[in-house]
Amino acid sequence: MNRSRDTHYGFYAVGQRGGSRLSLLIILLLLAVAGYSAYQYVPVAYQASVYKVFMQDTVNNAQAKGEGSAWVEKQLRESARDYGVPESATINVQQHDNRIEAHVQYTRPVPLPGYVYQYNFDHTVISNRFL
Repeated sequence: MNRSRDTHYGFYAVGQRGGSRLSLLIILLLLAVAGYSAYQYVPVAYQASVYKVFMQDTVNNAQAKGEGSAWVEKQLRESARDYGVPESATINVQQHDNRIEAHVQYTRPVPLPGYVYQYNFDHTVISNRFL
């Protein structure tokens, strides 16, 4: 058995020297990769969720004010940049049975370490029925 005597820590195997440093470096590397990935992904997902709420509010306001589908499409396109929606996004607004329906679809790349994730946004909202 290949063992050495250390006065402070007792016996230890010679081959295990520095093993905890390597483990710490691996853990720190994994945490850094996870943190960077979250830093890249979370803002894109947050902007998409806020845009969903904006879409629903816009169709509800249009229904309450008596505005048409052209007004809704104009509002969605004008506000797209504020929510990180690319200019190539597909925005379709239609009116069915006295309700306004808006559909937005786009893909946005999210750079991750060693990989580019394609965030797909595909959401449809329908205005509420008012009495």
